[in-house]
Amino acid sequence: MQPFQLPEFYMPYPARLNPNLEQARTHSKAWAYEMDMIDVPQHGTVIWDEHDLDSHDYALLCAYTHPDCDSTTLDLITDWYVWVFYFDDHFVELYKRNPDLAGAKEYLDRLPAFMPVDGPITETPANPVERGLADLWTRTVGSHSADWRRRYAYNTKHLLDESLWELANISENRLSNPIEYIEMRRKVGGAPWSANLVEHATGLEVPASIASTRPLEVLRDTFSDAVHLRNDLFSYEREVLDEGELSNGVLVFEKFLDIPTQDAAEAVNDLLTSRLHQFEHTALTEVPPLLDEHGIDPEGRLAVLAYAKGLQDWQSGGHEWHMRSSRYMNGGGQATPSSLNGPNGLGTSAAHITSSLLSTAPQRIRSFTHPQFTPVGHLPLPKFYMPFKLSLSPHLDTSREHVITWLREMGVFDEVPYVWNEKKARNYDLPLCSAGLDPDATLEELDLSAAWLAWGTYGDDYYPLVFGRTVDFAAGKACTERLKQFMPIESTTSTPPPVSAMERGLADLWHRTAGPMPLDARKMFRDAVEVMLDSWLWELKNQHENRVPDPVDYVEMRRKTFGADLTTSLCRFSHGKSVPPEIYRTRTIQNMENSAIDYAAMLNDIFSYQKEIQYEGEVHNAVLVVQNFLNCDMTRAAAVVNNLMTARMRQFEHTVDIELPVLFEDYRLDAEARSTLTRYADELKDWMAGILNWHEGCVRYTENDLRENFAPPKLSAFSSGPIGLGTSAARLRKAGVGAAR
Repeated sequence: MQPFQLPEFYMPYPARLNPNLEQARTHSKAWAYEMDMIDVPQHGTVIWDEHDLDSHDYALLCAYTHPDCDSTTLDLITDWYVWVFYFDDHFVELYKRNPDLAGAKEYLDRLPAFMPVDGPITETPANPVERGLADLWTRTVGSHSADWRRRYAYNTKHLLDESLWELANISENRLSNPIEYIEMRRKVGGAPWSANLVEHATGLEVPASIASTRPLEVLRDTFSDAVHLRNDLFSYEREVLDEGELSNGVLVFEKFLDIPTQDAAEAVNDLLTSRLHQFEHTALTEVPPLLDEHGIDPEGRLAVLAYAKGLQDWQSGGHEWHMRSSRYMNGGGQATPSSLNGPNGLGTSAAHITSSLLSTAPQRIRSFTHPQFTPVGHLPLPKFYMPFKLSLSPHLDTSREHVITWLREMGVFDEVPYVWNEKKARNYDLPLCSAGLDPDATLEELDLSAAWLAWGTYGDDYYPLVFGRTVDFAAGKACTERLKQFMPIESTTSTPPPVSAMERGLADLWHRTAGPMPLDARKMFRDAVEVMLDSWLWELKNQHENRVPDPVDYVEMRRKTFGADLTTSLCRFSHGKSVPPEIYRTRTIQNMENSAIDYAAMLNDIFSYQKEIQYEGEVHNAVLVVQNFLNCDMTRAAAVVNNLMTARMRQFEHTVDIELPVLFEDYRLDAEARSTLTRYADELKDWMAGILNWHEGCVRYTENDLRENFAPPKLSAFSSGPIGLGTSAARLRKAGVGAAR
């Protein structure tokens, strides 16, 4: 008996079948035999026999997911999928069933040698996985640019290496939290790797100049998340009940939300639907302006359109294969979406698409119909899990006066219509935040930190008030582009005369902060500030559309609005050369940073819920996002957000206590690097404790302050567009930045 009934999936595109299917079946079986994947024991264990390969039918998967490519391309892509599924089963049988972390690491460490970005393969394959990878890499990369080869090698390495994350969780009997799971599943699940093969199948590469931009990354990530969540639904029985796997979205939701398995499956399917809705929204509203802004030529535009269409084909075809393959829970392996959900036969696909659109319409509609300025009343604060003690800088009182003087000199209190006045600035008490974030700072460092906090908070209030009320996205973008001119990389580059408090403030802060930096650090710092500025435009766009963000997109963009990139860039600059650059790209360090940032951002969203929802007409708040996604009340949503905060804090502790020492040993870091990273973890502890203390100590979110500061505005000063003051604000310190809404 199946553990749950499969939900009704969002399937807006018909699946199509490549006519070269039978050729691919014949070729892939011969190739698998040639690579010793069939009936050849590995350390005494036969991974596959011929029946396994036939019943899984990877050629059918590829024929469905790549319906338009020629037979030679389909053969190659099918071989890649035979290889990746063989690797997965090979890893399960040899290293997961009886957890062997040391053996798994040694095994995985050899594989990059068989996919060099440049030059020939020099290592000799010792098993079917290595033999298959060497053959496929040689047959594939010759037709691609260096940019594509780098991206493909990177995603393939993630797919292989992050199997250790799954294995470590099994060894520790540790279930990941939902945010961690989505991020890690995206890497270990292989869908970004599949997205690279979509480019191969179309014969067109996404232009390198836009491959790493937000719209293209969102297309890739939403595709990946939907593929993996769909697979989790179909593979729950195989993975959880047979293999003892802990990396399954249904299981993660089941345990985190404390709900029955069937309800967890429905929640996973809702998230899958939300990610597909995000894919469509990005493709329609973000990709076209991107192509225009970057001046992409007709061939590049065709490549992007083919890429988006290829990802859609993969979703539909992948679903159809899951419904047929004996590898998964699907009611016997013969059912199809048609036979489960309505009429069969030629010409009926439109009926199923219509049914799919109608059944998921309420979820899409909710995202665009949130009533602004809803009277929600005070949200009772939950008990927050905070295991770290607070320390405060002794320079706090002096810095409080210094930052007020600085704001006055920059003209913040003279803006017409002004966003802040001196009373507001004093009540917001941003030096209190800086004093907790960096208790060991000198007075000069504390003043600089508080000034950055004040500038970021002012700017993030300014954008939605000035550009949101007028529904003037173009003006907001023009303001952003001007601000970027006040961050020159070269000291000899001239800047325009500042004409606003925002520009004067940034020019001053850039000179004081970036001036002493070496050129490479200055460039990284500028990129980090630009990320935050651009994220304010993302918020502005959603405000104009009255669109509550998709949960995953919100978490990932909230880090940007929160100033996470500034945090990491400044920290790395303060660390000097003591830590090798590649260490910052490891899962351990990224998890340590992101779990701390997510905790602080969600903390802010709980404190600011009434301010944003009732008084600002805002849509960027984690409590609201959860309300919209789960279709629940604010009390239930706040409890879920607090549980997520606690889970992220416990993940931070696990990373620091368990994973960081392993990182030290794995990379053989010297004493100086170990000391630097240990100090970094301690700084993040101060950072989180300081943010909680500031929220509890300032009056930005109290009922009296809200009534005083949010009296009904005079719309004639702006226009008749939607009203809302805005959301996250950056907070900077010697070791990092945070956000206050």
